[in-house]
Amino acid sequence: MEENMKKRFSEDQIHKILKESESGASTSDVCRKYGISGNTFYRWRSKYGGLELSDLKRMKTLEEENSKLKKLYAELALRK
Repeated sequence: MEENMKKRFSEDQIHKILKESESGASTSDVCRKYGISGNTFYRWRSKYGGLELSDLKRMKTLEEENSKLKKLYAELALRK
């Protein structure tokens, strides 16, 4: 993988990573194991911590849909 490419994690992977940390593994060990930064881990934890997997999937789906709608709106606004 190129250095500039961001790795995308699935909802299942994010949930697993957060659960692993909750079960007692140190944050630095978890971050090193999965190749993520501490900032990414803490952002995920603040955003998705405490959510069940189904809720996490729903939230990610809604975020993706919202992003697509924003792009469509921006394209339409530029046409006027």
